[in-house]
Amino acid sequence: MNFGIPKEVRPLEFRVGLAPAAVDSLVRAGHKVLVEHDAGIHAGFGDEDYRQAGAQVVYAAKEAYGRADVVVKVGRPAEEEYKFFQPYQTILSFLHLAVASPDLVMVLEKEKITSIGYETILKDDGTLPLLSPTSEIAGRMSPIIAGDLMGSFKGGRGILLNGIPGVPPAAVVVIGAGVLGFNATRAFHNFGAEVTVLDHDLEALQKIDLFFDGKISTLYANPHNILKAMKFADVLIASAAVPGGKAPVLISREMLKSMRKRAIVLDLAINSGGNLETSRPTNLANPSFVEEDVIHYCVPNVPSRVARTGSYAISNSILPYLLRCAELGIKNAIEEIIELRRGVNTIEGKLVHHGVAKAIGQIAED
Repeated sequence: MNFGIPKEVRPLEFRVGLAPAAVDSLVRAGHKVLVEHDAGIHAGFGDEDYRQAGAQVVYAAKEAYGRADVVVKVGRPAEEEYKFFQPYQTILSFLHLAVASPDLVMVLEKEKITSIGYETILKDDGTLPLLSPTSEIAGRMSPIIAGDLMGSFKGGRGILLNGIPGVPPAAVVVIGAGVLGFNATRAFHNFGAEVTVLDHDLEALQKIDLFFDGKISTLYANPHNILKAMKFADVLIASAAVPGGKAPVLISREMLKSMRKRAIVLDLAINSGGNLETSRPTNLANPSFVEEDVIHYCVPNVPSRVARTGSYAISNSILPYLLRCAELGIKNAIEEIIELRRGVNTIEGKLVHHGVAKAIGQIAED
């Protein structure tokens, strides 16, 4: 089977679809990997690294797509890439079709593309094996990002996250106790901040309480309690998401007005629409803006800040599925591997994911 690794074209996306170590595994299994020139350069992987792993370096995206049975990417395909799609090709990446341009769905249909969204690959136990590692990275980076934005020179409240004797630490509120929320909670707690976690899943809150030995405050997530917590938050982390669908809007503009002036909001659900009415996607070059005197950080691809780690995280997670797809063939792999089947958004152009279909107002085909 031929795998194509194109260079990411979305602004400030520094990750690459597969690291050289994963390419080596595919080549050793008897498969061909075509890597676009400089595809991994921003993650610290040069063309020679890929050649040594057995890949063929090609010098245009047209080749990386045109000669591949399966295209492995990070970001959702951009409009400039549509012309490279090959009929009946398979594309794997973070898709987030629920908030994508309708044109992408139309092109997937037109070219009979089988598309598998990393954010919708779902195991029986409810875990998301491709989304989880990126959520871990985003959660663990949260104190670094928030601490920087809270600096006086950035217009923040000028509060040290972990305080000093005689001066209390920052109050951090985390909405969502999933993988991202859990990792953010652990990172802020280890940093010395005072952390409160909200979720509507009591079992998730019980796990937080048990893991942190009762040292984290928890609240059931309803509008009353969210508003209550917002009023004392120096930092708010929003991470509530629905696999394949749009993130729920939990915080209105009016609710936002109750926050402390120059408080920080990290809306880390922004890649699926965001949890705040006032959120809009930003990028790593211009990551923040101010609404209602609250600093918003709404970067969809936070792991791209650490592109080498982020690339390894994706590679490690997707490689077992790629090996099985190559061994069984795409159709058989989708049929036999249930979590992969759950991740399929389109099969030969037909929209089959019910969550995605609902989010974009269409009906999924069975």
